[in-house]
Amino acid sequence: MFIESIELKNYRNYGELHMDFDPGTNVLYGDNAQGKTNILEAVYVCATTKSHRGSKDREIIEFGEDESHIKMQLRKDDVPYRIDMHLKKNKTKGVAVNGIPIRRASELFGIVNVVFFSPEDLNLIKNGPADRRRFIDLELCQLNRLYVHSLVQYNRVVIQRNKLLKELFFHPEYEEMLDIWDMQLASYGREVSQYRREFIGELNELIRPIHQKLSGGKEELVIQYEPNTEADQLEAAVKKSREADRKQKTTLVGPHRDDLSFYVNGIDIQRFGSQGQQRTAALSLKLAEIELVKKIKKEYPILLLDDVLSELDGKRQDHLLASIRHIQTIITCTGLDDFISHSFQIDKTFRVVSGTVTCERPNKTTSQT
Repeated sequence: MFIESIELKNYRNYGELHMDFDPGTNVLYGDNAQGKTNILEAVYVCATTKSHRGSKDREIIEFGEDESHIKMQLRKDDVPYRIDMHLKKNKTKGVAVNGIPIRRASELFGIVNVVFFSPEDLNLIKNGPADRRRFIDLELCQLNRLYVHSLVQYNRVVIQRNKLLKELFFHPEYEEMLDIWDMQLASYGREVSQYRREFIGELNELIRPIHQKLSGGKEELVIQYEPNTEADQLEAAVKKSREADRKQKTTLVGPHRDDLSFYVNGIDIQRFGSQGQQRTAALSLKLAEIELVKKIKKEYPILLLDDVLSELDGKRQDHLLASIRHIQTIITCTGLDDFISHSFQIDKTFRVVSGTVTCERPNKTTSQT
């Protein structure tokens, strides 16, 4: 599987852009704030319908415009696919695959799998629980359509239940309606928890040897799923928490408050680990994510690396670059020195300056804004 090309119209700082990618390593280089990350974001949006930054559609559309378009051509098992995405300021986005509109985002998942790795991901271990839940959700939604359904329904229930909890202050007679939401919260919450537990179990099998190699055989990394409430106890916990929920006017228990812990040789590195240990664990996590996609989908994902090399020391750079030689990768960076010093093969190079992208290898210029 590889992306052949992408076209953007009115996307962030790109009025119009067309880029043809190589199936190997593609490097986008240039100064900061020129638009390199926007291209990676567009690829991610086309694969998942969501921005890795968490941006709303209206924030992605070029300033002064009402709509934005993305068209991505890819080849999978020698079969061509075209994904068209139509972003609108005040309406739901439109998505079509090979010219056929789709109604749900879940119909898009699995056509192309991507793994996004940015400098922010290196801080995943020490950041808050919301970032770790987001990591689980972004990857699991690409790998498991059933999880998408369970998560969407669970989030819908939490929103409706929280809305009702706020209304109870003015309408206490509505309390019986909580029983309906509590039943659905427990039902969908159990499914979400089960899928997450299985996902972390599969990641653990892959991450141990990766981390041992990165640490020179000195460390063993284990990820521990930390559910807010065990799945089989969720219904009872929701009932027990009702009075507290009413006072706080929000749902205090359930998978929307889950977390992950990372243990190196039995030590919680979020609390007691060095920055180096935390970053090595985050790198191991991303590499394991790639291998998990390969295991489940029987093919490697597209890897999007956003200026990560500059954040890694030489040893971690070596390991990362050695791990990605066999998959299509789109990398952003400020310069090519790191690749030259590692004698790393670059198949195609693009220079990005103020929203203008020039292909330098081979000698060809892309469409400009």
